[in-house]
Amino acid sequence: MDISIAIMGLFVGFLVGLTGVGGAAVLTPILLMFGVNPSIAVGTDLIYNSVTKLFGTIQHWRQQTIDFRLARYLAYGSIPGAVLSIALLHVFDSFYSNQEEIIKHALGYVLIVVALATLLKIVLDHKMKADSWQVKSLDDRKGLTILVGGVLGFIVGLTSIGSGSLFALVMLYFFRISPAKLVGTDIAHAFLLVTVAGALHAGMGNVDYMLAVNLLLGSVPGVIIGSTLSAKAPTKFLRTVIASIILISGLKLI
Repeated sequence: MDISIAIMGLFVGFLVGLTGVGGAAVLTPILLMFGVNPSIAVGTDLIYNSVTKLFGTIQHWRQQTIDFRLARYLAYGSIPGAVLSIALLHVFDSFYSNQEEIIKHALGYVLIVVALATLLKIVLDHKMKADSWQVKSLDDRKGLTILVGGVLGFIVGLTSIGSGSLFALVMLYFFRISPAKLVGTDIAHAFLLVTVAGALHAGMGNVDYMLAVNLLLGSVPGVIIGSTLSAKAPTKFLRTVIASIILISGLKLI
């Protein structure tokens, strides 16, 4: 057991449970700073996030803060998108042998997009009013919901980043949903997505299981505590700090 890694997991898990964002976008750059291979960092992060978000999903299910139908429609697109990106990455590496460089640069660009998306969400959180699009039923927007899920799922499969913040921004913009239910639905959908993507990366040998176990020793209690507080705690300032850290990390990778 590595206490420092477990404490890192506790911190990241708490952020995920409290805000729905900040998991992979914070953890993956930290793993790279510690010298972890980019593909191993992505695969390990996905496995770690799968277990972490399982506990977050259970907690939000108990609190009845999950829109399961919305999570399901997003997953219809995001899971095939993630499978496609991982398959293409594997094929590309067979021919060009520069998979690690692709992942590293993709991480940098996606981190920047995630940071800007998170900041945009903070700005829009209290300003957005329901428009004609938001008041439409979910069934009327089923096709677009699946399409958006597919595009973002492709990004998550490639980099492990975006399962929280990018999908949260989409839900904020396109759907009428309370802050607590947004976080819960985001975590529930992310659990489905990262579980599939993590399993595929594990099959390619891109997972450090001992590292994942040490992270989970801290993150499981962290995500439960954060999820419990999510319906009560003001998170605007915390999300701003997280977004700033993510932005700096992304700029350093490109």
